[in-house]
Amino acid sequence: MEGSNETPIIVKKIHKHGGHHGGAWKVAYADFVTAMMALFIVLWILGQSQEVKEAIAGYFKDPLGFSSKSKSLIDGKGPGPSQVPSLSLSEEEKVREAQKEDFKRMEEKLKSELDKDTNLSGFSNLVKIEMVKEGLKIELTDNQNDVFFELGTSELKNDARKLISKIGAEISKLPNKITVEGHTDSHQFSNKGTGFTNYELSAERALSAKRALVSGGIVENQIDGVIGYADTKLRDAADPFSFVNRRISITVKFKEAK
Repeated sequence: MEGSNETPIIVKKIHKHGGHHGGAWKVAYADFVTAMMALFIVLWILGQSQEVKEAIAGYFKDPLGFSSKSKSLIDGKGPGPSQVPSLSLSEEEKVREAQKEDFKRMEEKLKSELDKDTNLSGFSNLVKIEMVKEGLKIELTDNQNDVFFELGTSELKNDARKLISKIGAEISKLPNKITVEGHTDSHQFSNKGTGFTNYELSAERALSAKRALVSGGIVENQIDGVIGYADTKLRDAADPFSFVNRRISITVKFKEAK
């Protein structure tokens, strides 16, 4: 105003921009690029061979184990896709799975043989076949009539010898090694361990079973061990004198991958 000594105040308005919406577009763009990369990886995998797919699946299932077995492959220095399959599933696992199929066929054949042979039909409920950690276990358990051995002896009865020979004939078709174990109940001999004991009896029964297996076709170098356990591995620990503790166990062992 005219004649006034007041200093005028000038106010300047500064218009600030959000830097293209504050940079949020960059996050969205990064997400889009990541999604596109994932899409291209999936498309690349779909175009690869089954071997490569299995190798990639094996890596994601066990990246540490995969890298320890083939660090050079992860580093880009390893073999090409044609050599990848062994990394997705170990050779030992493949061999074991194939053997399980062989064991299953043998089990079915044995059961069929028992059903067909009327003389051996009474043994069907005394033969137990199951897959165990070591391989296929065939267990022959005695009954109250002592159908395998006379009480206190290691001499196989005729039908029992025939049964074990049939088992040997089937096992002989496989290259696997076997172990034969003898087990007794807890009835003891009266010599207080200084003479013939359940250890000798179980070992001799295992040897008798081994000889019957060999007569069925098993070769000696298939035998990996013949062991007598006496009554140290009772099937029925609650009744150590039960006949179910008297048994022969034949284990067809898994053959390890070379």
